Amino acid sequence: MKERISKLWQLFATFFKIGAFTFGGGYAMIPLIQHEAVENHGWITDDDILEIIAIAESTPGPVAINAATFVGYRTCGFWGAACATFGVVLPSFVVILLISYVLRQFQNIKAVQYAFNGIRVGVLALLLKALVNMYQKSPKGWAAYVVMAGAFVLTAFLKVNVFLVIVACAVFGLITASAAERWAEK
Repeated sequence: MKERISKLWQLFATFFKIGAFTFGGGYAMIPLIQHEAVENHGWITDDDILEIIAIAESTPGPVAINAATFVGYRTCGFWGAACATFGVVLPSFVVILLISYVLRQFQNIKAVQYAFNGIRVGVLALLLKALVNMYQKSPKGWAAYVVMAGAFVLTAFLKVNVFLVIVACAVFGLITASAAERWAEK
């Protein structure tokens, strides 16, 4: 029982740290979640993190919260999911509460505006790092490149609903995997 409580506390503390020290939202948290859950604690594998991120992106809600919930569940069941989720949400809740109060009073100060511009640039770098990491660990081939390009064009330029694109990508993946299996059997 002590070991389980210790692991629940580790989940809460780890995801609290991720939530407290990451700017830029869920996608900026992905490299930290991967580092902590896979490399530092060994709760899941690199393959698991890819699956978790894919599921977290396809379910309603913020990707970091969904990812924390899935990692927590895989590690310690329901209570693990609850601890990881609460840990990743609590810092943001407290910070947003404080910032909303303070920002109203200082939003017109140039230094504050410049600081937020700098934070945006840093967040972009974190997003690019997450993109590179996910690309390196994703399967490659003509089907993957077609899905990637198609999803980008549909969401970025044609403004197709992201949920529909994810469903279409899943269907395309099922069809191509099924076709590849049939081709291999011949």
